[in-house]
Amino acid sequence: MAYVSQEMKAKLAPAIKSVLKKYKMKGSISVRNHSTLVVNLKQGPIEFGGDSIQVNTYWIHDHYEGKAKKFLTELKEAMLGPDYFDHSDAQTDYFHCSHYIDINVGKWNSPYALVK
Repeated sequence: MAYVSQEMKAKLAPAIKSVLKKYKMKGSISVRNHSTLVVNLKQGPIEFGGDSIQVNTYWIHDHYEGKAKKFLTELKEAMLGPDYFDHSDAQTDYFHCSHYIDINVGKWNSPYALVK
């Protein structure tokens, strides 16, 4: 069963913040429903194609290019961390992973600010 504690968030935060700093992005890290680690991107120099997007982390390589693709790939790896596992089997309707991740570019009430 997927679970994210505040201690796990604190353990993963330095790597996530390092990726954000490397690409000059501003964002926040939170935990939703004790199962999902969430990064909300607030502003930065990378164009994502909109100001309020929920990134599908399974399709980053197909839907993004260039710097956005590189940044999102590194951010995803940092969010998963070294202890991530996924023993899910969709054919038998069995889902078991260490935690889920969500990446949001802006929010519905606070759009992403592109800063050049």
